Amino acid sequence: MPFKCNQPAVPTVQQDDATARITRWDFAVGAATGWHTHGWHYFVVMLTDAVMKLEAKDGTVSEVQLKAGQSYQRPAGVEHDVMNGSDHPISFVEIEILRPEALLG
Repeated sequence: MPFKCNQPAVPTVQQDDATARITRWDFAVGAATGWHTHGWHYFVVMLTDAVMKLEAKDGTVSEVQLKAGQSYQRPAGVEHDVMNGSDHPISFVEIEILRPEALLG
């Protein structure tokens, strides 16, 4: 079940082509993405320090503390909702790899 929030996170697509989709996400305090499934392998690069609350498919909620500049990756198929658990706005850039073979040459 998605987090309850009064304000959704704001996605700004920076690039969207046959190879990759790059999206900046901006979250007010308590904002959430809403429930979603990632169709492609993706990378996240934090622009700010953040406490992110993550709700998994099975309903488990975890809290992760990340620093500006920190990055991580996840495989395609991840289903979750992401909420800003910080006491300040947070931002990150998400890079989805739509065609990995196009990056090889």
